Amino acid sequence: MARRARTRQLTGAQRLIVLLVFAYLGLILVLPLGAMVIRALEEGPGILLLTLTEPAAFQGLLLTLMVAAICVMANGIFGVAGALVLTRHRFLGRRVLDALVDLPLAVSPVMTGLAFLLIFGRGGWLDGPLDLLGLKVTFAVPGLVLATLFVTFPFTLREVAYVLEELGTSEEQAAMTLGASPWQTFWLVTLPNIRFGLGYGIVLTLARALGEFGAVLVVGGAISGRTQTATTFIYNALEERQEAAAYGMALLLALISVALLVAIEWLKRRRERGQ
Repeated sequence: MARRARTRQLTGAQRLIVLLVFAYLGLILVLPLGAMVIRALEEGPGILLLTLTEPAAFQGLLLTLMVAAICVMANGIFGVAGALVLTRHRFLGRRVLDALVDLPLAVSPVMTGLAFLLIFGRGGWLDGPLDLLGLKVTFAVPGLVLATLFVTFPFTLREVAYVLEELGTSEEQAAMTLGASPWQTFWLVTLPNIRFGLGYGIVLTLARALGEFGAVLVVGGAISGRTQTATTFIYNALEERQEAAAYGMALLLALISVALLVAIEWLKRRRERGQ
C-alpha cells in the first residue's frame, strides 16, 4: 500500500523522469533483444535447432562451456583466498594488490589478448621455454582459458570481500577462542557465512566468461573446431552471411544470460532474508 501511495504522489516532473528512464531502457535493452529474438525465430524453431546442432556451432558452445567451467572453479578458489588475504590481513603492498584486482575491469579485452600474445605468442617472452616443453598457449585452448581467467578474475573476489567486510571477525575469533583450528574456522564459520556472496560471484563470473569475445578472439584466432567459442562463432557466422546460425547462437547465449540473471535475483532475495 505504501508503494502505491508513493506512486500516486509523484509530481509531473518525477513522472517525466520515470518515463524517460523506461524509454531509455527500452531503447538500449528491450528493443535490441526483442529484435534479436524475432530475427532468430523468423525461419522457425526447426531451422534454429538445426543450425545450433551443426558441428561448428555445437563445438563452439561446448568449448565456451568448458572454458567457463574452468574459470568458475579457478576463480572461485582463488577469489575466496584473495578476499581473505585482502580483508583479514594487513601487509606492505596491500593497497597495491587491492588496486590490481580491479585492473581487468579497466583494461580492454582486446588489449588483454595482445598482452598474452606478447608473452606466450611466437617470439614472445616465454615462447622458447614453452617450445622446449612442447606446450602451446596461443591459438590453443590454454590461451582461451588464460584470457578468460584474466577478464573474470575480480568478480568472485570482490563479492566475497564485500561480505567478509560486512561480517567482521567476531564469529571467527569466537571459534578460535573455543579451540577451533584455522581450517575448522574456515569450513564451519567463514564459508557458510560467505555462501551467498560466493554464489553471486560465481554467477557473475560465469556470465562474463560466456560472453567474452575480444580477448579470446585475439589469443585464440577463432579457429573452427579448435579455438572457436560461441561468441567468435557468431562473429564468423555473420562474416560468412550465415545469419540464422549467428542469431540462433546469440539467442541461446541470451537465454542463458537471462537464466543467470534470475539466479542472481534469487541469491539477492535469499541473502536479504538471511536464509
